[in-house]
Amino acid sequence: MIRSMTAFARCERRTPAGVIAWELRTVNHRYLEVTMRMPESLRALELAAREKIGGYLSRGKVDCGLRFQPATVQASALSLNRPLAERLLELAGELEGLMGPGTGLRLADVMRFPGVIAEPEQDMEPIARDILEVLDATLRELIATREREGARTAEMIRTRLDAVAVQVRLVRARRPEVLARLRDKLVARLAELATGADPGRIEQEMVIAAQRLDVDEELDRLDAHLAEIAAVLERKEPVGRRLDFLMQELNRESNTLSSKSLDTETTRAAVELKVLIEQMREQIQNIE
Repeated sequence: MIRSMTAFARCERRTPAGVIAWELRTVNHRYLEVTMRMPESLRALELAAREKIGGYLSRGKVDCGLRFQPATVQASALSLNRPLAERLLELAGELEGLMGPGTGLRLADVMRFPGVIAEPEQDMEPIARDILEVLDATLRELIATREREGARTAEMIRTRLDAVAVQVRLVRARRPEVLARLRDKLVARLAELATGADPGRIEQEMVIAAQRLDVDEELDRLDAHLAEIAAVLERKEPVGRRLDFLMQELNRESNTLSSKSLDTETTRAAVELKVLIEQMREQIQNIE
């Protein structure tokens, strides 16, 4: 299954511990590069999250964001750290004696002091499990988006492959006519010589020219590469790098075909091949 490297997914879930939301954005990249944004209180989950992402994705630059909004704590679950509160009041009294009346702590000041009002300690294991489950769901959505985009890309590539095959057939079909024109041209040139045209010389020149300008091997290799690309598009594993290599091979053969061209039609076909190959190559840069 062809997968694009450009995608976005977001999943949010409300749990007893709070609201969990993951956002994933991916773009094309040579390797897998993950950037993680998450609350510091949950940073211990980063390694597990990275491993999970690596199990789904093999290439791409991934921007991950985790948002966790804890559930509101019930008032009945709160407790007072009495020793700490009493000590704060003692210190406030001492300071008021030094600085004068009216400078003591207010009730709100005491309540805001860290640790005075204690919340029940949360069990992080179920929270961590929920966070990773939501990440799983987000990754599945991301993969589905990548596959939908990849299917459109694969269809575009197949269309271009058919167009390349048409150009290859046109060049192959013109080969006898091109060689006949070459023979006529050599005969005309040798006929201009004062000594006349030697049939043996004509055949010798024809063999030399045909060998130098022979593109049958290039056409055969183009056909072979087209068949290989079509087969690669059906594979289940990531194939972006392999397709990129095959585009380089197609381009090399089209360049050789252009350099050996004897007529404008073959040159035009070679140019069209390069255009089609470049269109495929641009899309393949975004395939996982």
